[in-house]
Amino acid sequence: MREWLQGRKNKKRRDKRRKDQYSLIDLFLDVLIWIPVLLFLPFRIIYWLLRGVGRFIGEGFN
Repeated sequence: MREWLQGRKNKKRRDKRRKDQYSLIDLFLDVLIWIPVLLFLPFRIIYWLLRGVGRFIGEGFN
């Protein structure tokens, strides 16, 4: 029983140490997530600007 408990504590310590590390796979996944965001951001900004200008002009004629 004591050996089992000691082994379990050691495993938890190893897992905790690994959790704090930023691996190459984490970096790769972050880049994959951010690529679409960065590609579509300029188009979204243009859309928001045109929409805002359209609402501003549209309200002026009422």
